[in-house]
Amino acid sequence: MATERSVSGGLEWRVTIPEGSSVGLEPESSPLRKGWLGLVELANTMRSKVSGLGNMVWRLGADDPRKVVHGLKVGLALALVSLFYYTRPLYDGVGGAAMWAVMTVVVVFEFTVGGCLYKGINRGIATLTAGALAIGVHWIANKSGETFEPIIRSASVFMLASAATFSRFIPTIKIKFDYGITIFILTFSLVAVSGYRVDKLIELAEQRLSTVAIGIFICFLVAIFAFPVWAGSDLHLLITRNMDKLADSLEGSVDDYFSNDQTSEKEEAPSKKSQAYKCVLNAKASEDSLANLSKWEPPHGRFSFRHPWSQYQNIGTAMRYCAYCVEALNGCINSEIPTPEFTKKQLSDICIQLSSDCSKVLKDSSNSIKSMQRSGSIDFLVEEMNNGVQELHDRLTELQTDDMSLREVLPLIAAASLLIEIAKRVEGVVDAVDKLATAASFKNANDEKPEKTEVVTVEPVKELC
Repeated sequence: MATERSVSGGLEWRVTIPEGSSVGLEPESSPLRKGWLGLVELANTMRSKVSGLGNMVWRLGADDPRKVVHGLKVGLALALVSLFYYTRPLYDGVGGAAMWAVMTVVVVFEFTVGGCLYKGINRGIATLTAGALAIGVHWIANKSGETFEPIIRSASVFMLASAATFSRFIPTIKIKFDYGITIFILTFSLVAVSGYRVDKLIELAEQRLSTVAIGIFICFLVAIFAFPVWAGSDLHLLITRNMDKLADSLEGSVDDYFSNDQTSEKEEAPSKKSQAYKCVLNAKASEDSLANLSKWEPPHGRFSFRHPWSQYQNIGTAMRYCAYCVEALNGCINSEIPTPEFTKKQLSDICIQLSSDCSKVLKDSSNSIKSMQRSGSIDFLVEEMNNGVQELHDRLTELQTDDMSLREVLPLIAAASLLIEIAKRVEGVVDAVDKLATAASFKNANDEKPEKTEVVTVEPVKELC
C-alpha cells in the first residue's frame, strides 16, 4: 500500500513493506542544483586557500621586513642589468652575450652581502680560470691536427672535470669554493666543446667574461649600498640571542621542577621558557653558514676586516654542550617517578640559587658580546656560581632519604647532578667568550664612560633560530 502527501512544495512517497514499517522516498535533487552547490563549495575552498596564503605572506613580511626589501633589491639589480640588453649603445658594446649578465644576477644575488660576495667572487674567478684554460687547450688542439684535435679536447674535459669534481670532497674546498668549482666545470666544458665549431672563440670568451663581470659588479653594488644585510651582524645577533635563551631556559627548568604552585596559569609561562634551549640545539647549521659567509664580507660597523668569525662557532659549540644537559634536566623534570616534596625542599633553595647564578653568568657573557666589551663582573659571578656548586655538593652528602626507596629519590639526585654539570659547562662558554674578546680586542669596561659605550645594532628580527 502506498500513500502520498505534499512536503515543502514537493512529493514524498511512503511505501509499506511486509514487516509493517514504512520507508519514505525523497526525490533526487536536480543535476543543476548539484552543479551549483559544487561551484559554491569550490569557490569557498579557493577563497579560503587564497586568504590563508595572503595571511602567510603578510606574516612573513611582517616578521622580517628585510625579505621584502631583498625582493625589491633583486628587481632593481635585474632592471639595471637589463639596460645592457635594451639600450643599443650598451648592447653593441657587449654583443649578444648581454643575456649572460642577466643570468649572472639571477644566480649570484643572495640575501646577505656575504652570500652575494661568496657567489660573485667564486663565479668571477672560476669563469676567468676556466676560460683561460679552455683557450689554452683550444690552441694546443688546433696545432695537433684534425685527427688529434677532438681527442685532446675530450681528454682535457675528462681530466679537468674529474679532478675538479673530486676536489669538492675536500672539506676546506667544499666550504669555500664549492660553487666556484661547479661554475669552473660548466664554463670549461662549454668553451672547450664549443671551440671545435666556433671560429672566433677568443672573442666569444671575452664577451662572456665581460658580461659576467658586469652582472657581478651590479650585484655587489646593489647588495652593499642598498639596505645591506650583513651575515656577520646576523651571526653576532644569533649567538647573543641564543645565549639569553639558554640562560632563561635553565632558570625556567629548575623553577618548574622545584615550584610548589601547580596551578596551570603559573606553570604555563616557565614551561614555555624552559623549552628555549631547543633554539641552541638547532642553530648549528645557521651558525656555520653565517660564519662562512661573514668571512667574505668587507669591514662594516665595529667588525674589522679580520674579525674572528670562527670563534662564534666555538661559542655556539660550547652553548650546545651546555644545552644537552639542560635537555637532560628537562627529562628529569618530566619524569613519571614522583619525588616527595619534603625531599625536594632540602635542595630547592640551593638549586634555584645555582640556576640563577648560572643564568647571570650567561647573560653577562651575552651582554659582553653585544657591547663588544670585556665584563668587569664576570669573575665575581663565576666565583658565586662555583660557591653554589660546592654548597650543592655538601647538601647532596647530607640529603635525608629516610623511609624512601632509591627509586623515589633518584630523579632529584639526577637533577642536582645535572645542575652541577651545567655549571661546569657554563664555564666553558665563559672561556669561549673570553677567547673571542681577546681575538677581537674587546675594550675593557673601564676604558670609556658608560654613556659612550657603543653597542652593535642590527635590523630587528623576531626569530633567528
